Amino acid sequence: MAPRPGTFGSSFSGAANALLGRAGRLPLVDVALMVGIVAAGVGVVGLAERWAAPYHAAVEIDLSLSALPRYALLSLSRGLAAYLLSLVFTILYGGWAARDPLAERVLVPLLDVLQSIPVLGFMPALVLALVGAFPGTNVGLELAAIVMIFTGQAWNMAFSFYQSVKSVPPVLGEVASVLRFGPLRRLRWLELPYATIGLVWNSMMSMAGGWFFLMVSEAFVLGDRDFRLPGLGSYMSVAVARGDGKAMVGSVVAMTALIVLLDQLLWRPLVVWAQRFRMEESGQTEEMTSWFYDLLRRSRLGEAVRSRRRAAFVRPARPPPAGVAAQARTSRVASVAVFTLLLALLVWGGAEVVRLMSGVSLPTWMGLLGDAGLTLLRVLAAVALGTAWTLPAGLAIGLSPRLSRLLQPVVQVVASFPAPMLFPAVVVVLHAAGVSLGIGSVVLMLLGTQWYVLFNVVAGATAIPADLREAAELFRFGRWQRFRQLHLPSVFPYLLTGWVTAAGGAWNASIVSEYVATGGETLAAHGLGATISRQATAGRFPELAAAVLVMAVVVVGFNRLVWRRLHAVGEERFSSVR
Repeated sequence: MAPRPGTFGSSFSGAANALLGRAGRLPLVDVALMVGIVAAGVGVVGLAERWAAPYHAAVEIDLSLSALPRYALLSLSRGLAAYLLSLVFTILYGGWAARDPLAERVLVPLLDVLQSIPVLGFMPALVLALVGAFPGTNVGLELAAIVMIFTGQAWNMAFSFYQSVKSVPPVLGEVASVLRFGPLRRLRWLELPYATIGLVWNSMMSMAGGWFFLMVSEAFVLGDRDFRLPGLGSYMSVAVARGDGKAMVGSVVAMTALIVLLDQLLWRPLVVWAQRFRMEESGQTEEMTSWFYDLLRRSRLGEAVRSRRRAAFVRPARPPPAGVAAQARTSRVASVAVFTLLLALLVWGGAEVVRLMSGVSLPTWMGLLGDAGLTLLRVLAAVALGTAWTLPAGLAIGLSPRLSRLLQPVVQVVASFPAPMLFPAVVVVLHAAGVSLGIGSVVLMLLGTQWYVLFNVVAGATAIPADLREAAELFRFGRWQRFRQLHLPSVFPYLLTGWVTAAGGAWNASIVSEYVATGGETLAAHGLGATISRQATAGRFPELAAAVLVMAVVVVGFNRLVWRRLHAVGEERFSSVR
């Protein structure tokens, strides 16, 4: 069957025909691209075969270095699948929360709760449910791993998109209304372009967040049941458990190579491409560059695809659809229906949780509240320490394309490396320095959460219009005046997103920061994260549910008392374009 006009298939086949129809040999870059496309297709087929393979109760992890490339590709496939799921969730959930004031009152606090609930809080139920739903194959276990990686990726992307849609300048919204944009056209031509820069940088951070819990996602053991999957995470976990130094070094090298490869072939080209969506009317800035992006633009295959797209855009403009009002009403009805269903699910889930926790004693509840207070102090300390260096560093990187070109790969590698793998070594150093885990857990939280703030500040600094920067130069603003009157107001919405997601990440990371296994022993600090880890390990589900509920209540309360008020300040006072 021939591809339909306007589909990806028709664009690709047309591009291929145009490419192959030209005389002469294909450039090396086109040959490499076509080989890459074929290799990706073969990889997808191989992954599908693994999903359909029979399920085994236990998986033996091969610690030989020759197994690392295959394990790295398996982990990469799960990470990319989780990212695609996160992107769809971001556009649907973040856009819904930003456009519907009624839904916003529930969706934003719910998002805070979702990003803060530790993986161990729902992993046992998720794994058992999906494995039971797909008996005899690896589908359920693979889906569980993807969903768990998704929970480390989706929240900061959703917050970024929500913040961007809420921050769209009113004048642009009025233009969209005058042009009678329906929901889909508004999303395509206004909201997505306006949110692209922040979304790209938060996508990089999302992949880092997914790698953070890679060892937990791929090497999950519940009691006497082994749910490990072959991948870099399980390889790292087994290497650490056996004390195999050669395998640990090999896994570090493989992870670093994988992150660098992703940065050069995916994230750096996306950062360069996203600069076309900068909000400015004038001004000149030094262009960011990417060798791979330049190769794609110079390739015959890329030029053939762009030619077909240009031809499609040359068609006469169609008048705005006549049923915009009807579309808006339909969208509103659908929103109310989905919101009602969501509330019903929340009520049902809440009733089940209450039933599960009915046997938890009052002293246990009081102890959980005290633990929550200690963990809250550590979370705030980690966010404050992270902001102290990431705010100036993010401004420097985002305002200088040269620094961005030099440091982005370095930051991407450091941020994406699974920090829990470093925890045993860091704990040994802290112990040698006489620092207890109660204080040292702040450092462990910081290792994984500071990057949320950095990436958002970089995105905000990158989006500062060049004409405003030139105006600051023209009026000879000093360094402090420029920071106070231009840089901070411009990046504040992004900084707030970084704070919210960093705090959520710190709550999530508390389960591995306050409860660390090293040197054959387990170290634990007083806190809610350590309590959740202990209850999950022991399989005490009522106490586990109670601890997760206390964490959710504290997160929602802090959201309403602090983050929501700061968000209102950002909307009212800190906006570069009005």
